[in-house]
Parts: sequence; C-alpha cells; structure tokens
Amino acid sequence: MSQTSTITSTPTVVVTGANGLVGAATCAALIERGAHVRAVVRRAGTAPALPGVEERVGDFHDPDLAARLVAGADAVVTTVHPMGSDRETQHRIGVEGTSVLARAAAGTGVERFVHVSTAAVYDRSPGVGDVDEEAALVGDDGGDYPVTKRDTDAAIAQVEGLTRVLVRPPAILGAGDSSVWNTLRPRAIRDDESARRANPDQSFAWVHLDDLAAMIAEVATGRTEAGDDPEQGPVAGGCTAVNVAGEPATVRDYHETVTGALGVEPQWQEEPAWTGQVRADRAHRWGWKPSVSLAAALDELARGLAR
Repeated sequence: MSQTSTITSTPTVVVTGANGLVGAATCAALIERGAHVRAVVRRAGTAPALPGVEERVGDFHDPDLAARLVAGADAVVTTVHPMGSDRETQHRIGVEGTSVLARAAAGTGVERFVHVSTAAVYDRSPGVGDVDEEAALVGDDGGDYPVTKRDTDAAIAQVEGLTRVLVRPPAILGAGDSSVWNTLRPRAIRDDESARRANPDQSFAWVHLDDLAAMIAEVATGRTEAGDDPEQGPVAGGCTAVNVAGEPATVRDYHETVTGALGVEPQWQEEPAWTGQVRADRAHRWGWKPSVSLAAALDELARGLAR
C-alpha cells in the first residue's frame, strides 16, 4: 500500500556536495522535475549555475548550520563522502557529519532524506554471487571507504522521524573532471602500468550518472511514493536501501575501452574475482528504468579519452 506524499509540486530539496559529479547531476535532475534546490558547497561560486538553484556555503556537519540549511525543506540529498581520505576523516565527515544533517532534517520536519551510498558496502568476495539489498555487508577489514560508507548507512538508519532512502550505485560512468571511472581511473591506467592489470572475467557493475541522478530526483521529489512494502517504494518513516545498476558487464569491457582509447595494452591475469551482479530488481519495481546502455556509456567514455 502506498502513502500519499506531502511533498509539494514545487519541492525544496537540499543537496550537499552540489558541485561534485553526482551532486551537480542531481541538481540538474531535480530542476528538470520542478524542484527548488538549495545547493550546499564549501566554496562560494561553485554551485551549479542553473535557474532554481540557490547556493548555500558551509560545512553541513555543523549542527547550527545544518538546522538552517534544512529548515522548510521537503527533502535532503547527501552526496558527500571524502573518498581517498584516511579512515578518521571519512568517519568524521561521512558517518558523523551525515548523521548531524539527518538529525537536523528530522527535527525540522523534512519528509525525505536520500543518501547516496554505494554498492561497495556489500561483500563481493570471489564466489559470493549476485547481491541484492539483503546481501551480507563487508566486514571491518573491508577497506576504509566501504566500511565508513557501511557505517554511514547504519547511522542514518538510527535517525527516526523521516523517510530515509539509501541509494546504492556501483561504479558510476559519466563524464566529468572528478569522475573516478571516466577520468581518474583512466589517468592511472595511462600513467601506471600496474593499473592495467586485471582479471577480464571479473564483474564490472556500473550505472550511468544520468540514470543515477534521475533515480535520486524521483525519490527526493516524492514521485516515487512511500508505503509499507520496500519492494514497491521507500518504507514511509523507515530506512530503505535500493540498488541502482545497469546491464551486466565485465572488467574486460571497461579495460578494453580505456586502453584502446589511450593506445596502451591491457595486462590480463587470472586471479580469484567476483563474477556476480548487483541486482537492481527493487529499483525496477519502484519504476526506475536505466536509459543509458552499456554500449552508449562506453562510447562516451572512449570519446572523452580520445579528446
């Protein structure tokens, strides 16, 4: 049974990390759906220059600022996590900071809190197989990024008083200077021969940036209705995880595209690897359908590297 959302036809949505790859795409997707966006950034003048976007500057993990940011908002979208920082920094900003914002949202009557998590929270060891939202999570030895993202999800689940959605994408393909998979990883493959080594049969779970942003915007604006069945939509007043992933692919697909565009040779090696899939059946039942095919995503990647 669905629950009618109280989010208005012109909702106000707070987006943290609005100048980042996912944050900027989410702002654009929200504007397309008629939302007003409060774009939270750390440096003035870096929010997306779009009609309907209002820039707010500051650190959202400050409780007073967090309360001001979310006051009167219908929804909050969090995209910030300092990947690559030490574990202490990732914990402070990801786990503790996101919790501050979630508590502020609950305390000021925000209806929905949408957190961009990651499929890296799942145990994807060799032999595990497919993973859905009920799959086992990584252990404490799973690495700084997966563990702190896992712990951020757990902290959000403890904040009651609003509907929380944990959106879990795998590798995000999409153009951008800060894009891990379209820019940073290819740069490493170009400059570091060891980065060209991979098991070609390992699964490459992915989603395109545009499709991820569309999913986030649909949930944040209330177009995806809440109810009491997580297989049909977010649980009203609860915390619901949802995976978003494109069609099956392998590391061969990705590496051959990158190395071919860069004019270097991949180095294939046999080693134990995860060969399952990130299942997005729940997202499909919510009405999400990816629009970008693997072929189109890889073509965009290759064209960007050839420039």
